[in-house]
Amino acid sequence: MQSVKKASLSDLDALAPLFDAYRVFYGKYSDIASSTAFLKSRLELNESIIYVAFWGTKAVGFTQLYPLFSSTRLQRLWLLNDLFVTSEYRQKGLASLLIEKAQLLSQETEASGLLLETEKSNLPANQLYPQLGFERDDQHHYYFWETPTALL
Repeated sequence: MQSVKKASLSDLDALAPLFDAYRVFYGKYSDIASSTAFLKSRLELNESIIYVAFWGTKAVGFTQLYPLFSSTRLQRLWLLNDLFVTSEYRQKGLASLLIEKAQLLSQETEASGLLLETEKSNLPANQLYPQLGFERDDQHHYYFWETPTALL
């Protein structure tokens, strides 16, 4: 009943509303046209890997990963940047399936691992990640500089 597959341009119509809902979840404005264009660019330019979760034939979740490189490890690593499952399909194992696909990608590409961040207030995610083998990094500080002209 549930499945996960690597997204292609043919999945864009099903994927864009999920991506837009993910952005809204994190406090951004809804913009299906821009969400579609953003995902289309990532897929066309092979700038990210996106996996889509299905419940039957309905797309209900996704994860998006970006390639990075670690100078100290001398290896690729993957940034698990986005993970989202629609509210009515949460607690059904789909987030775990998506993360397992990301872990498999890391192994298949001989990467050093997966890096992710989530808000401290996202309790379900903060409980799930350790269950799937992720370790919280308490030794480093996270900083961000926002370009003054960045889009909201």
